Amino acid sequence: MSGARLYGVGVGPGAPDLLTLRAASVLRGASVLAAPRSSPKDASLALRITREAVGEVLGQETLLLEFPMCRDLDARRTARHAAVGAIAERLARGLSVAFVAEGDPLVYSTFLELLRQAPRAFPGIPVEIVPGVSSITAVAAAARVPLAEGDGKLAIVPAGAALADLAELAREFETLLLFKAGPVLPSLRAALVREGLIARAWLICNATIAGERVVQNLATFGGRCGYFSTVLVSREVAP
Repeated sequence: MSGARLYGVGVGPGAPDLLTLRAASVLRGASVLAAPRSSPKDASLALRITREAVGEVLGQETLLLEFPMCRDLDARRTARHAAVGAIAERLARGLSVAFVAEGDPLVYSTFLELLRQAPRAFPGIPVEIVPGVSSITAVAAAARVPLAEGDGKLAIVPAGAALADLAELAREFETLLLFKAGPVLPSLRAALVREGLIARAWLICNATIAGERVVQNLATFGGRCGYFSTVLVSREVAP
């Protein structure tokens, strides 16, 4: 792969064999593999998926970039500027950079911060998006629940943002995907009970990877799930 170019590469929801053929080709050919992580102490899930899928590429630089998951806007801005600067320096040397993102690079992805900066920070540099298998479809597959059929409507909403409007969303949309449910799971479960939706809700944790778990009876679920857990609410009853 010759010439400066920035790739946003979706590496899928976790299982390495869900990486697409196009993603594998781009990742093997890029001069630099850039991967996000929350802090220097944390591992990069996107990098782990990439390594399991395509291995290490001889001569390829691995560039780990920090994108802190916090509410401190100054800290996030500083980290973003550092990441943009590191990528810009490599593009200026004529290198191709593949930035890996869990799932799809255009769905709740760290890559979106780079994409917004690209026209100013990387002027004249081509940017290519390589779609990935998203957790949107991965969680539905785990629960075996259709996402949309016929004229049915699908809403994708962060769970915390959905709490106040849950009843209205359920009336308007046949299927709800409530992302990032882990931190608000007790409040979300209570809201689902209050609105009479608990029997139509599935909790999906660790979709496609070891420890995958699908819970249908959230009324009695008292456990914990990670940040990226998803609650699926559907008018369709799973077989």
